[in-house]
Amino acid sequence: MKKIKIISLLLSMLVVVSAFAGCSGNSKVLVVGTNAEFPPFEFLNDKGEPDGFDIALIKEAAALAEIEVKIENMEFKSLIAAIETGKINIIASGMTVTDERKKQLDFTDPYYTAVQKIVLRNGDDSIKGVEDLAGKKIGVQEGTTGDFIASDEIADSNVARYKKGVDAVMDLKNDRIDCVLIDKNPAEEYVKANSDSVYSIESGCDPEDYAFAVKKGNTELLDKLNAALKELKSNGRYDELVKLYINN
Repeated sequence: MKKIKIISLLLSMLVVVSAFAGCSGNSKVLVVGTNAEFPPFEFLNDKGEPDGFDIALIKEAAALAEIEVKIENMEFKSLIAAIETGKINIIASGMTVTDERKKQLDFTDPYYTAVQKIVLRNGDDSIKGVEDLAGKKIGVQEGTTGDFIASDEIADSNVARYKKGVDAVMDLKNDRIDCVLIDKNPAEEYVKANSDSVYSIESGCDPEDYAFAVKKGNTELLDKLNAALKELKSNGRYDELVKLYINN
């Protein structure tokens, strides 16, 4: 009888300890959502794992903040819904800070300023800037700044949305669309890989700020990330990552 009671007690203690350990472990691991189709900020490396400037930066910021993170790759348009439902805790995906997104998310201090570029077929000089895109069939990566500009600010535009920017460039090469409107850095990456067929020009659109995002009201996590970003910029590591991923 005593043995049964002792065994029962030990089993109960084991369950409690295991449950506590599980909760403790889960609470320390935050999920970072990204879309690895936006080089050089996010892409899949040779091992098929998410990599890029944003991924490296958020990992180092998390380490400074003593936060353990894991990276979850998903469609860009799904990121906001994923953070609102708790599937992810942080967005690190070259996301532009906009007034509309501020209604749904809290953003860190900006970590990069970007501009839009227009990708065109070689030999096509009919487009000089965003003012010439009226009535054109414009390829964009869905949910991005290029999508918003093409949809809301360009008259009579015919917008073709793609999950991957590279797919838009492929359709441009095959004469299915007139141009691609996308952020400068991925535009230059796509041109580099397809220089025999396409080139890019400045769009004339206003600059935009990238920032990491957290769930609305999560000021504790936001403050930790801002402090870490400030430290990475002051200690020179931020500049090293820019050189490695963006200016390489």
